[in-house]
Amino acid sequence: MLPHCFSNLTSLRVLDVSGNHFQIPLSFAPFANLSNLKTLLIDENKMVMEPSFYTSIPKFQLEVISFSNCITSQQLSLKLPTFLYYQYDLRYVDLSQNNVSGTVLTWLLENNTKLEVLILRSNSFIGPLSLPSAPNSNVSFIDISQNKLQGQIPSNICSTFPHLRQLFLSKNVFEGNIPLCLSGMKDLSLLDLSNNQLYGKVQEELIAKGSLAILRLSNNNLSGNVVPAILNANGLQNLYLDGNNFSGEMTNVDVSTLEFPNSLREIDHLSNNKLHGKLPRWIGNASFLGRLDLSNNGFEGSIPMEFCKLNRLEFLDLSQNHLSGSIPSCFNPPNIEHVHLHGNRLRGPLSLANFYNSSSLVTLDLRGNNLTGNIPKWNDTLSSLSVLLLKDNHFHGQVPIQLCKLHSLSIIDLSQNMFSGPIPSCLGNLSLPMQKKKILEIGIYRPSIEEDESTHVMIGNLETDFYYPESYLEEVIEFTTKSGFYSYKGNILSYMTGIDLSCNNLTGPIPPELGNLSEIHSFNFSHNKLTGVIPSSFSKLQHIESLDLSYNNLSGEIPNQLVELNSLEVFSVAYNNLSGSAPEPKAQFGTFIENSYEGNPFLCGAILHKSCSKTVHHQQYQLYQKIKEKMV
Repeated sequence: MLPHCFSNLTSLRVLDVSGNHFQIPLSFAPFANLSNLKTLLIDENKMVMEPSFYTSIPKFQLEVISFSNCITSQQLSLKLPTFLYYQYDLRYVDLSQNNVSGTVLTWLLENNTKLEVLILRSNSFIGPLSLPSAPNSNVSFIDISQNKLQGQIPSNICSTFPHLRQLFLSKNVFEGNIPLCLSGMKDLSLLDLSNNQLYGKVQEELIAKGSLAILRLSNNNLSGNVVPAILNANGLQNLYLDGNNFSGEMTNVDVSTLEFPNSLREIDHLSNNKLHGKLPRWIGNASFLGRLDLSNNGFEGSIPMEFCKLNRLEFLDLSQNHLSGSIPSCFNPPNIEHVHLHGNRLRGPLSLANFYNSSSLVTLDLRGNNLTGNIPKWNDTLSSLSVLLLKDNHFHGQVPIQLCKLHSLSIIDLSQNMFSGPIPSCLGNLSLPMQKKKILEIGIYRPSIEEDESTHVMIGNLETDFYYPESYLEEVIEFTTKSGFYSYKGNILSYMTGIDLSCNNLTGPIPPELGNLSEIHSFNFSHNKLTGVIPSSFSKLQHIESLDLSYNNLSGEIPNQLVELNSLEVFSVAYNNLSGSAPEPKAQFGTFIENSYEGNPFLCGAILHKSCSKTVHHQQYQLYQKIKEKMV
């Protein structure tokens, strides 16, 4: 419980008890007598209900209150403290992540004409967004995202907040058109209206206006052709128009009189739309472009050679289109980190020039194309490569031992190809490091609260003290494991490790050295022609969650030591030539059913409803030998 001794500190101006999980009464009684209190920071504590008879008005008039991520003892919707109704001098209010319900706090804006920052993110506000009738020229930052607001965005939002700099209304249920007045707001630098139900066309002035640095309209029902507006953008750095209904061709634009804006550093303006035709060559003129996502459209034809001029490119996603031809050998941006080209019709071999000496490359995703030939012997030139996805192509030859020299590798998917020969034993030397580089940083935004000697606490210069998001793009890796197809992103991706060599023509034994990969989470060697025994060294795979060795020619007994694998969720050795007793059904092995072992005629045990007596086993083995001799 929060100590009541605070009430004796009447000269206190700043109080920060955030992050302590104190039990704070909703009446705020412990603070009521702090007449000089100006700043109150109580984030991440626990609010407790009190009898309703406490009605006294606090003696303080706050300038700053940060009251986020506070839960109630009943885990119900949080009731707003009544003392807020008596505050008239607030400059900064953060009530985010509290599950507050009801309508937006219009009275709070009306009572506090000096308010500059209002953060109501991640609550349960409902109904239309109603605004005060009188303008408030001090408000510069509003975040009411992740609520349940509906109806149209009020057309008077611009006149009510004429000096608004950052506006976040994402993840609500707003519908209708984007207010035209937003295009004329001279101070607006960040606008996020994503994940609503907005429709209609995007006015060109909104994209081309000089003050906007970040514009995010993702995942709405917007339509039309936005390419001319993009080419006229002036000052825009990050543009997100993905997940809408934009259509047409990007090449049907007269760019002879246009100069591509060098301010643009990140474009996710076309992914998950309905655009078609060829990829525009004029993108090669975007010299400052660092991130480009044009995935999930209907683009066709080859990747333009002009893309080779994007020397600052770090992230490229052209996946899920109809692109054909080969990957340009000149494409080797010096700073490239993530390349996604999966789900196209790219063909031909990978040359040594492709991505050669790309020491910054972290992700290479070429799944689901028509690529042929051997994997190039990149040796150790791709020193940062962590994710290599070549699934569902026509690669052949042996799995090159050069992969073992790529010491940052942690996810390898070579499945559904025509690789032959043995599994390189040197793969057991991979260190499988935890890779933060796999993640694209999204960044945070929030106004800073800075101390100042003259006023003790002030809201800093809002023009420079806001933390803009570095990116809204996320790195997502798709990988098959645990009998399912999973998408990994964020911190989970940084820890994920796995090797999938399934559906090839690999032969020979499973190298026991693979047991050294104690940090691995997934092995899939199914649907090959592997022989020999299951290595007992696999008992050292303490983090393994999925182990699939099915549909091979493995023989011998299943090592009993495998029952020590306490993280194993999916296990299959079905359809091999294994014999002897199935592992004792204890720990994780008590969760596996018959289909994990089926298709092994001489495997026995209670799980298979087959006796393991030595006599029966010997007879079965003799019969198996005779059958083999006849087949020969």
